[in-house]
Amino acid sequence: MTQPERLRRWRLLLGGGDADGICQENGEGEAADSFTLNPTDQAIDNALSALYDSDRRGGLGSSSPNIARWLGDIRTYFPSSVVQVMQKDAMVRLNLQQMLLEPELLEAVEPDVHLVANLLSLSSIMPSKTQETARRVVRQVVEQLQRKLTNPTRQAIIGSLNRAIPNRRPRHNEIDWNRTIRANLKHYQPKYGTIIPETLIGYGRKRSSLHDIILCIDQSGSMATSVVYAGIFGAVLASLRAVQTRIVVFDTSVVDLTDAAQDPVDLLFGTQLGGGTDINRALTYCQGLVRRPQDTILVLISDLYEGGNREEMLKRVAALVGLGVQLITLLALNDEGAPMYDHWIAEKLAGLGIPAMACTPDQFPDLMAAAIQRQDITQWAAAQGMVLSRGLVTKP
Repeated sequence: MTQPERLRRWRLLLGGGDADGICQENGEGEAADSFTLNPTDQAIDNALSALYDSDRRGGLGSSSPNIARWLGDIRTYFPSSVVQVMQKDAMVRLNLQQMLLEPELLEAVEPDVHLVANLLSLSSIMPSKTQETARRVVRQVVEQLQRKLTNPTRQAIIGSLNRAIPNRRPRHNEIDWNRTIRANLKHYQPKYGTIIPETLIGYGRKRSSLHDIILCIDQSGSMATSVVYAGIFGAVLASLRAVQTRIVVFDTSVVDLTDAAQDPVDLLFGTQLGGGTDINRALTYCQGLVRRPQDTILVLISDLYEGGNREEMLKRVAALVGLGVQLITLLALNDEGAPMYDHWIAEKLAGLGIPAMACTPDQFPDLMAAAIQRQDITQWAAAQGMVLSRGLVTKP
C-alpha cells in the first residue's frame, strides 16, 4: 500500500477536525507532504461524519431532503453490506425511526431483515400513506428469504417424515435400499453372491398431519430479527400438508396468527414488536393446542426473560415434557449469535433436558428434521459444531 493511500485511509478513519490537513513527516519530524481529500473522498467523509460525528455536528438534521440525500450517498459510495450496517447504526445513534414513516425515504432504504424489524415495530403508528410502501419493502425482503429458505425446509422436513415412517410394502421408487439390505443380510446367498430381499423397507408415504408443530414466538423488542425469520419459517411450514403448524406470538398477551400464515407479510404485520414478556401465559395457551403430545414439537423462540411467574413457567414446561411434547428453546433465530438471555431459566430448562441454543436460519430446517426423527437435540447441536456449556448451546 502506498503512503498516500495509507494517509487517505487514516484520514477517513479518524474523521475531520484535528485530522484535517494530516501530513506526512520527514525524518526530522517536520511536515513534508500534506494530504487533502479529493471530492469523492470528501463526499464519503461527509456521509460518515453525518452519522458517526453526529453528537458534534448535529447529524443528518431533521429535514427529509437531508436524510434522503444521505441515504443516496451511502448507497453510492459503500457496498450493500456496509449500507445495511450504517442504516442500523443510524436508527440507534440518530433516532431515525422517523425516516421510516415517510414513503419517499422508504424507497431509498436498502431493504434487509433489520429494516423489516424496524418497520414492524412502527407499524401501529405508521401513517396510512406509508403503509403500502412499507408492505412493499417488507415483501421484497420476505420474497428474497423465501427463495433461500423454502426448498431446504421442505426437503429436510418431508425427507425426515418419510424416513420416520416405516413402509413394509413399498413401490420400487420408495425402497430404502440401505435399510432393506441390513434387514436381509441373514438371507445372503454365497452361491449367487446376492441377498434374497424377503423383507422390503421403504420410505414412509405422505399422510396428513404426521406431526404437529407449534412455533411460540416472543415478540419483545429484543427478539426483532428472530420474529422476522420465525414468521417466514412459520409460513413455509404451514404450506406443508404433512405437518400441522400453529403460529403463536406473545408479549404480555398471546395472539394466534395461524390464520395469517398463508401470506408471510400479513403474518409479520400481525406482530407487535415491543412490550413485556409473559412466557408462562404463552405456554399455557400452547398447551391447550396439544392434541397428540407424542407427535408434537413445540419451539419456544425467546430470550427467556420472563416478566410473569417464573416458577409457574417452569412447572408448565415440566408438564409439557411430561405429556411427551418435544420442546426446543431457541434463544435467537438469526445470524447474529446468542443474545442476552436469562441464564438461570436456561439452566433450569437444561435440567429438564431442554437445551437452549441460538440457531441460524440455515440450520433451522435441519433442526426441525432432527426433532421430527426424535434425535437428541443436544447431540445434534454438538455435531453442528456448536459449543455446549451446562446444557446451553451457542454458536462458536
